Amino acid sequence: MNAPIDVKRLLPVWEQFRAATDIAPIRDEAHYARMTAVLEALLDETQGDEAHPAMGLIDIVGDLIEDYEAEHHPLPETNGVQALVFLMEQHGLKQGDLPEIGSQGVVSEILAGKRELNVRQVRALSKRFGVSAATFV
Repeated sequence: MNAPIDVKRLLPVWEQFRAATDIAPIRDEAHYARMTAVLEALLDETQGDEAHPAMGLIDIVGDLIEDYEAEHHPLPETNGVQALVFLMEQHGLKQGDLPEIGSQGVVSEILAGKRELNVRQVRALSKRFGVSAATFV
């Protein structure tokens, strides 16, 4: 977009858009709830289509929510084993359901802190759960 921005034309459109959506830096919990609802509606609309025109708006609203959560709802520091336990609970998995780590005995030793996850296991878990490998380090 190399054309100069016509601010005089842009501002009325922006004000109309902002009034209709309330998309702006999140001010409080009520606004946070509204933005979360907006994000969910946008995600429903796009159905995971990365080429959907609303994807840029999803990024913007997601960033606003992320900024607010980082300041007002920070996640506690966790280690890789705690993250693995959480993901197992969320997905209803048992120790034997993680062949990418190894046998049930290996998983048990990792969860008990007797053994650490290796690079291959971290990569496999990252791929399986769709999270950053840093989650398990």
